[in-house]
Amino acid sequence: MPTRTITLDGRAWHVMPSGRVTQYDRDEFALLFVAGADANREVRVTRYSPHGTRSRELALLEMSDADLASLFRQSQPSEMSPEAGYAP
Repeated sequence: MPTRTITLDGRAWHVMPSGRVTQYDRDEFALLFVAGADANREVRVTRYSPHGTRSRELALLEMSDADLASLFRQSQPSEMSPEAGYAP
């Protein structure tokens, strides 16, 4: 799975597709933003609809850093996200 790294406000975030497939299959994907490690690890999740390719891996590679920064600003903490392992 491809991973990109962007720096936002001086902090490095690894960005990757979540791998979780929803009923929207190729129309909407989830991205995970991960910073830190172990107890200091922070995970944020957002969804997006790609423009152009419908492959989640290629869509991530096609996005600019500005696009990723915009998605990060829309992201939510992972505590209640199925993409980050939450199960009710």
